[in-house]
Parts: sequence; C-alpha cells; structure tokens
Amino acid sequence: MTKRGGRANRPDRDAAAEALAVTALAFIAGEPERLGRFLAMSGIGPDSIRAAAREPQFLLGVLDYLAANEPLLIAFAAENVIPPNAVMDARDTIAGRRWERETP
Repeated sequence: MTKRGGRANRPDRDAAAEALAVTALAFIAGEPERLGRFLAMSGIGPDSIRAAAREPQFLLGVLDYLAANEPLLIAFAAENVIPPNAVMDARDTIAGRRWERETP
C-alpha cells in the first residue's frame, strides 16, 4: 500500500533532508561565535559533535536551532541558494511529518 506523496521517494527525501542538516551544521560550525552559541544552546561539547551528527534527533535539533534564528536562517539560505522554507521541509522530513496538499 503506497501513501499519497510517493512513498518510494522517502529514502531520497530522508537523505536530502539529512544532507541539508549536515550542511547547516557545517554552516554553524563555520564561525566560532556561531558554533559557540549553538553548543551552549544544545548542551553538547565540541568533542561530541561528530558522533552526535550521525543521529537524526541531533540533526533535527540543528534545523530547529537554525529555524529559530531568522537572520541565521536567511544567511544560511542565501549562502546555499535555497529558499528558507527548505529548512523547515527538511526538518519535517527528519521528524517524520509530511505536509500533503489536498487534491480536489
């Protein structure tokens, strides 16, 4: 049984969402001040970040952090030439939520 929205594409969406989250983490880590704020908010130590980055819940937290800071979100989107809502789409994918347009 397939769900609306193409269940066969789920692995591709999941991989793309996780890749965007890893890119977001690299963006945050790209400036010491940004990284310091992120580490302080997340409570994770710099020595644990690599291992944590393999966990979907951590990646979800990265996207939540980015989405909660509009100037940071806009800067990330501009640097990566993506619409800002792509971050929320990726966040929802990792969280397992799907928005499906109602079709008449």
